[in-house]
Amino acid sequence: MSKLSHINEKGEARMVDVSAKSVTERTAIAEGFVGMAPATLALIEDGTAAKGDVLATARIAGIMAAKRTHELIPLCHPLPISKAAVEFEVSRKPVGLRVTAEVKVSGPTGVEMEALTAVSIACLTIYDMLKAADRGMAIGPVRLLEKTGGRSGSYRAAKAPES
Repeated sequence: MSKLSHINEKGEARMVDVSAKSVTERTAIAEGFVGMAPATLALIEDGTAAKGDVLATARIAGIMAAKRTHELIPLCHPLPISKAAVEFEVSRKPVGLRVTAEVKVSGPTGVEMEALTAVSIACLTIYDMLKAADRGMAIGPVRLLEKTGGRSGSYRAAKAPES
């Protein structure tokens, strides 16, 4: 395992100094899944959830989370995000919603944590909006699908196995 960048010589946590890194365009795409009962998915599709528009609320929550990742994860840098988008795809097998987030920045460090945070908070918001109807919903997996830019170059996750 290579030396961890968030640990100093004494083994203490630190924020990485990115001041010497090149400013490049960087993107990250993450995904998550919220599994639910068919009747719960019908509430979303019919627009009849008691708390209102589930997807609009989850989309806004995910975007807000991407912008505030540095306040939630201790060693993340505050970044001038240029794009944060959250999208949803209905799944019939397994039943639920696939949530994706894409985040972009021109900066000295990547936006993987921002994309993962956006997906996580969007999934949690879906749960919150529907928990009265279905406390058995399950969230996961949440994972990085793709990233571009930076010294380490591009990354694309292997295709996930079918559930």
